Amino acid sequence: MEVQGRIKMVGETQTFGSNGFRKREIVVTTEEQYPQHIMVEFVQDKCDLLNSYQAGQQVKININLRGREWVNPQGETKYFNSIQGWRIEAVQAQAASGDMPPVPPTEAFEPVNDLNEGDNDDLPF
Repeated sequence: MEVQGRIKMVGETQTFGSNGFRKREIVVTTEEQYPQHIMVEFVQDKCDLLNSYQAGQQVKININLRGREWVNPQGETKYFNSIQGWRIEAVQAQAASGDMPPVPPTEAFEPVNDLNEGDNDDLPF
């Protein structure tokens, strides 16, 4: 699965417990009719993948959905979900016309000097 959008925030790496568990969060705002602010966490060695990214960049993040069960001291069972990222890459904004490559400006083309007005081609139309 993947999430694509513009980075709203990149958090600092947090370290928990004596075992050195590391977590870093990023928030991406999707660009759809109803934009969503999706928080994705990167854990352990994946935290370093966020070092070269900053707010405002367009990115695509590959994610895994994680779920876990927890029983509180009163015996009630609770369920928690998390979104874990495992790869992130920058995305270039697409041209407004779709997948067409950009057209160079007119100045990039050489003018035609050897065109004879009297020459007729042999095309039937």
